[in-house]
Amino acid sequence: MRNDETGKVILVTGVSSGIGALSVRALALAGHTVYAGIRQIATRNATAAADLKRYGIDHQVDVHAVELDVTSQDSTDAAADRIFAERGRLDVVVHNAGHMVLCAAEAFTVEQFSDLYDVNVLGTQRVNRAALPKLRAQGSGLLVWIGSSSTRGGCPPFLVPYFAVKAAMDALAVSYAAEVLPFGIDTAIVVPGAFITGTNHFANAGAPADVDCAEAYDQCHRPLMEELGKRLAALIPSGADVTEVAEAVARLVAMKHGTRPLRTHIDPSRDGSEVVSAVADRFRADFFRRVGLDSLLTAGSSL
Repeated sequence: MRNDETGKVILVTGVSSGIGALSVRALALAGHTVYAGIRQIATRNATAAADLKRYGIDHQVDVHAVELDVTSQDSTDAAADRIFAERGRLDVVVHNAGHMVLCAAEAFTVEQFSDLYDVNVLGTQRVNRAALPKLRAQGSGLLVWIGSSSTRGGCPPFLVPYFAVKAAMDALAVSYAAEVLPFGIDTAIVVPGAFITGTNHFANAGAPADVDCAEAYDQCHRPLMEELGKRLAALIPSGADVTEVAEAVARLVAMKHGTRPLRTHIDPSRDGSEVVSAVADRFRADFFRRVGLDSLLTAGSSL
């Protein structure tokens, strides 16, 4: 899986655990220099940073923890500036930072929705604002967005706020794909399904602030809510492994500019996202051709 060219300099956001941590390791093993964006390195996530350093030593790979809070423009600017100062370039940004919540949508306050949007959507915008000037100046780069099959596939209840912000992030990624292409910057959207194991999404899911409202829904839906995880797990083959998502990220990074597919699905539950996305992306590509925007499409813009 090693790239034919020299190793790339890569920033991955949200890597304290799960897909982010796995992606950092897969990319490092592929021969790249990887900066792992972690917030509160000295305190809350000191263990994650230490584990990453140990991994680099044990496997003799080039990995570095960098302080990065996607809810702060100053923090994202400082992270990008540090990488550029140390390496002289930045080739790939992997947008992975995100947070999930679990309960009936009504039980979450507007402020909670706003906070979730701030992390999952505005966070990517802050990172882009910090990194894209550097990618545009060097005339090359790649944006990898870690999405969700819920955007266009089956989406069970009680995860609505998370699904809503993932759909918003997907729309942002698709728009960016056309806008940054003339600068030599590719876009790849990785679409994982509902992996129940190998991530901390469900274990660390946020709870609603309106406890009374949550209790009303709980009384109505208690058996369903208690069994949701088991029902999702039953759809996933026993051999499914979330490391497949990280391996897909590494394969996309290794591909040549202009050949990458817009979307790469890793969905063992087969919730339909791949089918719906193929149709939606084909119609988007057809529309671009009708209005004369062919130059903003790559060979992998649609299936």
